[in-house]
Amino acid sequence: MTKPRVTVLDHGMGNLPSVVKALEAAGADARVSTSIDDHADALCVPGQGVFGRCMSALSRAGLGEQILGWIGDARPYLGICLGMQILFDHSEEGDVVGLGALAGRVTRLTGPVRVPHIGWNTVSRGDGEVYFYFDHSFAVHPDDGGIVKGWCEHGERFAAWIEGDGLTAVQFHPEKSSRDGIALLRDWVARV
Repeated sequence: MTKPRVTVLDHGMGNLPSVVKALEAAGADARVSTSIDDHADALCVPGQGVFGRCMSALSRAGLGEQILGWIGDARPYLGICLGMQILFDHSEEGDVVGLGALAGRVTRLTGPVRVPHIGWNTVSRGDGEVYFYFDHSFAVHPDDGGIVKGWCEHGERFAAWIEGDGLTAVQFHPEKSSRDGIALLRDWVARV
């Protein structure tokens, strides 16, 4: 059986080697590229860092519209951390407009907790709880709670995992989340 080919988008703000290694462990043929390969079976957009810098990098390279087209065609998409946040309308981080593929906002984590949220935490799903590794200061709040597959608590409740037509996006880092992370990626690759 041929492995699905996944383009891992290099927009200058991702931990690409660990994402590629994890996707390959999950059964994908993962290839890093600074452009979106229309012949790929799926697109993965990882990212760590500042929302505004990410949006600027995507805009300069003409990638924002391409990502929207990919998602609009319901082609398999995996967004990790910033790759999830950029899908939404707006981020408080620098008061920046996102891609607007999904309605909602990205806000700074609040409450009597340490920010950034770094380390392992529980993600609650309808079928139980799983543990994933987080590293972020901002969180997504979608207008449509129906797209949320998993919630996390860290000072507040936020969407940690969303799914839609062809789209999977997570606030945590599956590539750093050991067995549960590889299981999530394996499930995603199997659906590509």
